Amino acid sequence: MYNWISALADLQTRGESCVLVTIIEELGSTPRNAGSKMVVSASQAFDTIGGGHLEYKAMEIARRMLASGQQNTHLERFSLGASLGQCCGGVTVLLFEPMGQVQAQIAVFGAGHVGRALVPLLASLPCRVRWIDSREAEFPEHLPHGVRKIVTEDPLDEVDELPPGSYCIVMTHNHQLDLELSAAILKRNDFAYFGLIGSKTKRVKFEHRLRDRGFDSGTLQRMRCPMGIGEVKGKLPVEIAISIAGEIIATYNADFGQHTSRAEPIAKLLPVSRRSQR
Repeated sequence: MYNWISALADLQTRGESCVLVTIIEELGSTPRNAGSKMVVSASQAFDTIGGGHLEYKAMEIARRMLASGQQNTHLERFSLGASLGQCCGGVTVLLFEPMGQVQAQIAVFGAGHVGRALVPLLASLPCRVRWIDSREAEFPEHLPHGVRKIVTEDPLDEVDELPPGSYCIVMTHNHQLDLELSAAILKRNDFAYFGLIGSKTKRVKFEHRLRDRGFDSGTLQRMRCPMGIGEVKGKLPVEIAISIAGEIIATYNADFGQHTSRAEPIAKLLPVSRRSQR
């Protein structure tokens, strides 16, 4: 059996999300002591916090967190005898810590100067990147971890392959291709973010052509063009890339801190007799 630290390292190397479960408080007879850990992924569990119904419930909670994309840590108290039917009968408090959660699935269409400056920035974030272009020679020899290179004669085909809620960035070398990609992305209309590189003049021209194709104003308003943080005025590829990356971060962190954690202070999760000693 993998120990938890080896499993955690392997999962993070593969970019696979998981939850680290730790016993942080124990009272009375419990199967393992405080500090014991296990790692739970969507399909496997590594190491142990003692087995039995406690471990089953811990895996259930951890996988529910993975499925919902929960980012916050979570505390939960278990009475082993009363609620779980385990003969040891003590009390355990578990800490659930999401690890390696992907904040955004990003598709970057275009491997030009700005794309080559942008993709390494995105790869350093908790994101997975599809980097798409028809020109293989434009890609660097070595790709950052978490980036998948897609060379295709028809980048439009890749729009259909994107998972719902993707972040779409269009910056190809061809304005007509930019227009066709914009139409395909807006037609799906299930993206979390869609940015098109270009000026306000380009936006006006594209909006006119897209309206001719039947797109309404509400849908067109979802298109960010110019994209990026407006306060960043530089025109160097790296300056534009930083501006775009900043807007991506602002988008996926828009509700950061807005969710109330269900976790209570540790003391409140302990029995009255134990709390009185603190």
